[in-house]
Amino acid sequence: MDELLSTPQRSQADTLFQALGLPTGFATCQPPEPLQPGDLLRVVSPSGALREMEAFWQGVEIWRSRGYRVECCEGFDQRWGYLAGEDGGRRSQLQAAIDDPECRGILCARGGYGGARVLEDWQWQMLEPKWLIGFSDITSLLWGLSLEGISGVHGPLLTTLSREPEWSVQRLFDWVEGRSLLPIKGEGWGGGQAEGILLPANLTVATHLLGTPAQAALDGVILAFEDVTEAPYRIDRMLTQWRMSGALQKVRGIALGRFSQCEPPPNVPSFTVDEVLRDRLSDLGIPVVSGLPFGHDGENAALPVGVLAHLDGDGGVLSVGVA
Repeated sequence: MDELLSTPQRSQADTLFQALGLPTGFATCQPPEPLQPGDLLRVVSPSGALREMEAFWQGVEIWRSRGYRVECCEGFDQRWGYLAGEDGGRRSQLQAAIDDPECRGILCARGGYGGARVLEDWQWQMLEPKWLIGFSDITSLLWGLSLEGISGVHGPLLTTLSREPEWSVQRLFDWVEGRSLLPIKGEGWGGGQAEGILLPANLTVATHLLGTPAQAALDGVILAFEDVTEAPYRIDRMLTQWRMSGALQKVRGIALGRFSQCEPPPNVPSFTVDEVLRDRLSDLGIPVVSGLPFGHDGENAALPVGVLAHLDGDGGVLSVGVA
């Protein structure tokens, strides 16, 4: 990532990181140049097979209604079992979008599963930063791209964008078009305040990236987790792995979004997912905020990957940038 910073920029960054108590030489990711109407965006399906066609085209139309040219990469609607085509084909889609000199951004069609398979034996060759937008299974690609020093957006997929409230849609366009983001509010658990590098993720996908080449750097980060359809004991198992692996030792704070459809099975003794989150995270001695408006099955506030952020564990606020 350092190669993306000039010597004066790196010196300024080191001074800021020292002031914030972050590791010297640790660079934030670089957002691509702001988008503007008329830019070309390419659609890829790097994960699960596309099923929600009406919602997909509604999402495409939202981008087009804002003046963007949106083109689908060849094979975006392929199916191979639960995947959107064989691994090589999904890699080819992504590489075609990267190689297209006119393409300014990459829109992911849907999540599901399969992004990590694309990254197996994959080498990023993105000469100019391009926007990568998606969430859920797209966590794997966003984390992999962050290791190249490029900031993607953990935000609505094409199949979910049409269900977003207007403020959430506007937030996504505000960020990619170069405008600042308003803070988002949840429930503070205490722990004071912290600055760090914002690292949003689906908890399940991120857990399965631990110890792999696609694991993002965790020093000095504010983790932002969400998940869907995971029973409380599975959430417990994953968070226990984070604890036992030492992955949380240098984390600055944790921001929790929505954990939807994570109720325990009926008639089975269980904690609630909220009880599991409290049990596994409240003793870390760092700011934690829950109930933030991002994740599945509801409003999904766009969160940039790898940029400086401020987490107020007392006030329950997550802000992009530093206080």
